[in-house]
This record gives sequence, C-alpha cells and structure tokens, in this order.
Amino acid sequence: MQYEDILYEVSDSAAIITINRPTRLNSFRGRTIEELVHAFKKAWASRDVASVILTGAGDRAFCVGGDQKIFNETGSYGTSESGLWEIDELHTVIRNIPKPVIAAINGHAIGGGHVIHVLCDVTIAVENAKFGQAGPRVASFDAGWGAAYLARVVGEKRAREIWFFCRQYSAEQALDWGLVNKVVPAELLITEAKAWAQDAAAMSPTALRALKYGFNADTAQIFGGVKLASVALDLLGSTPESDEGKQAFVEKRSPDFKQFR
Repeated sequence: MQYEDILYEVSDSAAIITINRPTRLNSFRGRTIEELVHAFKKAWASRDVASVILTGAGDRAFCVGGDQKIFNETGSYGTSESGLWEIDELHTVIRNIPKPVIAAINGHAIGGGHVIHVLCDVTIAVENAKFGQAGPRVASFDAGWGAAYLARVVGEKRAREIWFFCRQYSAEQALDWGLVNKVVPAELLITEAKAWAQDAAAMSPTALRALKYGFNADTAQIFGGVKLASVALDLLGSTPESDEGKQAFVEKRSPDFKQFR
C-alpha cells in the first residue's frame, strides 16, 4: 500500500508509525484509518519489529479524532478503498498485535485520538500535551473501548468526568491519573520512546505476547459493547442532532442541543 496519511519506518527494532496530517491536527479520515491498520499488520508480521511506536507529525497534536470538516462537507469521514469504515479494526489490531505498542504523545490527544492512545499499552507524553474527549460536543461518542476500557484505566468517576464534561487535562494530570506512564520534554519524546522500545526488544517475545493477551482477557467482554456502540453511533450520525453538533464545530460556535432533550 502507498501511504498518503501516515509515515512508516523501522528504527532498530521499533516500527515507528506517524499520523501525518499535521495541517488537520492529525485528525483521521477513512484512508488514514485504513493505512494505520495496514501499518500495524505490517509491523505484526515483521520479524525485525519488536514493538511499535505510534505518534503524530508536528508539535501541536498527536491526533484530535475524526476530521470534522470532512464529515460536515460529505456526511461521513470517508471510507477506505474497501468501502469500509475501519475504526473498530484499528482498535482491535492495537489490542491484539502481540508486541508492545508505545504511544508517543506530541501534543493534543483529543476525541478519537484519545481513545487510540488509551488502547496503546503504554503512553509517553510531552510536557505540554493535552488529553480529553470531545464527542458529546459534536453529538458523537465511543461507548465501547473509549468509555468502558477508559474506566478500567482511570476509574469510573474519572472516566465519567472525562466524557460527560469534555474538559482537557494536562500531561501532569494525566500522569497522576494513570493515563500516561511518563512525561518528558518535547525534544526527548522519540528518544525516550525508542529507549522503551529497546527495553522491550530485550525481552522474550513469547512472554510478552502471552502477557499482552493475559491483560486483554480481563476486558475482552467489552468487545460486544463496542459493536453495539458502533451501531448506536451510526444511528446518531444520521440525525439533525448530529448535524447541529458538527455544524457548530465548523462554525466555531456553541451547539444548541436543548431542542433535542
């Protein structure tokens, strides 16, 4: 596959996957997701890769979720070449790849970008990173991994706060809550991520695979909710309520949701 929206390279034993849409704050469209899925599967199959580092291009954002401008213009985020919207497959491949996935957060990790980083095995963030959800602001949500698994990471009360109020949290706050593993200066982010990747490369790959699947077993039942939430989100996306949220985002105004209560 010829990549347009991401970059892929192998450095030492780490596959470095970079979301490369910095002018759109590394928001994703259908093609972006398809390329990410392809890159993760490529890293999965490679004997030269012991771990994956996932990051974003530029210094403003890791990923801020779906490209709302595209959605507002076309009514969807676009599909992959196969005609499918593969966000669930991306989440699944991040969980199932039998190699540690290190999220290197270079800026804002918001909305769907926040869900992606939560699903990574560990997260390293720059000091000025921001974390949070935005879905309810634009009449969207992730009631699967984005909510249920997040509650396992930070606890029910904090997860509900993150989703219900759409606030943004600093890297230090995220560290305190267990959302990230380490905070570093921006110039050291990839160096630090590579150091963690080198540590992983020294470990038994079979042991790491078994451990990852062992951790996953505790939350595997969330997958049923993931598919149910996907259906519900599709239904919401075709309503005037969804149109109001996304139009307000593009127009940079507060949405008027009271008519839908």
